[in-house]
Amino acid sequence: MRWPIALRKWIVPITLVGCALAVCAWQLEEHLRFRRASEDALIKRGRDITSTLGVVLRSQRRFGLIVAKERVEPSLQALIQPEELESIAIISVTGDPLASAGRPPNLGPDVLSGGGVQWGAHTLTMMNLMDLGSGGAEDGSRPVTAIVMSDAERREAFGSGGRRVRGDAPGASGPAAPSTAGPAAAFAPGVAAGPGAPGPTAPAGSAATTNEQPRPTLGRPRGMTDEQYQSVIHQNGAHGLVLSVSTDQMQQKIRSDLLLRSLVSLLAMGAAIISSMAWHNGGKNAELQIRLIKAGEMNTHLKAMNFAAAGLAHETRNPLNLIRGFAQMIAMQPETAPALKAHASQIIEEADRVTVQLNEFINYSKPREAHLAPVEVKRLVADVARTLLPDLEEKRITLTQPETACVIEADEPLLRQALFNVLLNASQAVAAGGRIDIRVAQAGPREAMLEISDDGPGVSAAERENIFKPYVTMRPKGVGLGLAIVRLIASAHRWEVVCLANEPHGARFRFSGLRVVAPYA
Repeated sequence: MRWPIALRKWIVPITLVGCALAVCAWQLEEHLRFRRASEDALIKRGRDITSTLGVVLRSQRRFGLIVAKERVEPSLQALIQPEELESIAIISVTGDPLASAGRPPNLGPDVLSGGGVQWGAHTLTMMNLMDLGSGGAEDGSRPVTAIVMSDAERREAFGSGGRRVRGDAPGASGPAAPSTAGPAAAFAPGVAAGPGAPGPTAPAGSAATTNEQPRPTLGRPRGMTDEQYQSVIHQNGAHGLVLSVSTDQMQQKIRSDLLLRSLVSLLAMGAAIISSMAWHNGGKNAELQIRLIKAGEMNTHLKAMNFAAAGLAHETRNPLNLIRGFAQMIAMQPETAPALKAHASQIIEEADRVTVQLNEFINYSKPREAHLAPVEVKRLVADVARTLLPDLEEKRITLTQPETACVIEADEPLLRQALFNVLLNASQAVAAGGRIDIRVAQAGPREAMLEISDDGPGVSAAERENIFKPYVTMRPKGVGLGLAIVRLIASAHRWEVVCLANEPHGARFRFSGLRVVAPYA
């Protein structure tokens, strides 16, 4: 399958840009994966802290379930690190903080929604349910892992001893059995009061297979009703942990990763664009080289044709001169009839016209190579004016020559020919009694310009550039090579020649870029 030429030029750039976009998408996906991994790692870190706190709280329990606030808060404070862990709080089922360390925790509804995670601008706040070991309420409705309260709150709620009576569980019938265990055993969930019963409480309704006595379950302390006991558990029972972890280090790592991957993406895109431009420029250079080769071949061919045409024109002048001579001899014979003399005169006139055209063509076809030397403009203009003096006097044309002496770098024969052609066109364009002005003006410290203006009909704006083209003339009998030769001479000197309007009417030819050798006088 052959692709269109215009499309084939864009296949490689489109492929390179597509590969760069694929690299950008890959880097974006990897950054998002790194971000998720960093967030998951921070959440896992919070879970690990929770597990550590569970061990701390289990070691701080007194009387089975009670954790003294005065003992746990210093332990929590020891875990606070401003650059990582900013706050810790043990909360009840109602969301009230039982013990805390660090700054006040954020206990919003998003955090208290059961293991919730809330991302802030600089912190990660999350809640983990307590996991301090098995234990249960006396009705088996929910686990009770720890009761966090101060010593004053414990004495107010449970009394000085805090002992319960065996068998005084809610819903149990019969008198309470005397307790033989100490305070620690009395509040240990699911543990027998005596030293000989380490196993868990037997399931309800099961029959004992040995002579073992039934193991007592945890009940309320002596003198406390079941409602009071459940109220204490509801208000001071540890339900969860709220942690506020700083995300500054994580965000710094994420920003560093984003910066690195952005640089990789920019490098990939920049490489694709530069490669595409290089490919495009390479194609253009190849096309230009092909065009230059073809132009060189065409230039060589044109030079050969120009040389052949100039030779043909030169050889044609000899037969024309012969024809003109024979016609002149016929016209000069006395016995020649008047009609034949008239035809001979026409032959002479046409031969002269063709000769002038051939001379102009040969002059135009000559190579223009300027050999620069100091030339005094004022003197050269005076010499050219003397050459055209018969034409100027015939039409009573006033010629104003420059008064400023200026020496420039130029090829004197070429500059003389250019001035002659412009002055000849001006003398032919102006009417009888017209005016031609030549002046030299300073255009810079080492630069001058030469202007030749007349008060003839002038040149329209649309034709001011065309008159410098070969065989373009505004006169019926003009050849159209005079100003073309002037443009070639100006180009050989690296000058610029333009045709401008002259006020109030006429034309003005300006040569600019003339390099001054001697200062103005």
